[in-house]
Amino acid sequence: MSADDDNLFREEMAGVTPLKREPRASRGGARPPDPSLQRRREAAVTSAAEDRNTLSDRDIPPLDPWYVLSFKRPGVQNGVFRKLKQGRYEPQARLDLHRMTADRARREVFDFVEESHGLGLRSVLVIHGRGENSAERERASVLKGCVNHWLRELEIVQAFHSAQPRHGATGAAYVLLKKSEEKKQETREQFAKGRLPPE
Repeated sequence: MSADDDNLFREEMAGVTPLKREPRASRGGARPPDPSLQRRREAAVTSAAEDRNTLSDRDIPPLDPWYVLSFKRPGVQNGVFRKLKQGRYEPQARLDLHRMTADRARREVFDFVEESHGLGLRSVLVIHGRGENSAERERASVLKGCVNHWLRELEIVQAFHSAQPRHGATGAAYVLLKKSEEKKQETREQFAKGRLPPE
């Protein structure tokens, strides 16, 4: 801005008085900090850093309630997969996802599979639901699509298949987990002794 412009501006503004306004915030003492807010902020940062959950949290397309889930990793014997499909491996643990949001189900599936593997379980059942009414059907098919996607992402999941009617049919899935190191060692020892029990 040149000196002439500056002078012209001052002349034009000579008779102007500023508008009076109420202050936007009261100046009476500052509010004390909310300790719960600070705890929540710290918890959010800590939980994000400690979250080991590798499952996708993006939108996953829902599946038809009657769609049959079926997945087998390379190396899984056909006979083992056939027995899984037929429900001949009795589930050693169950996870029921009814009435859960996708976010909560994501955490539950991850924790359940990890814990089951840590306990040396081989066959588990995940109940995602099929939906008996229209509101439930929409949520159930979303969870079904999520379960189908998530189980493929977990390396310790060897195979899965929709269950037999006695275990929930297309509203549930049998899941075959990898053998834990302890179970592998037990099998080696039994082979060495010549006493491997039939599957």
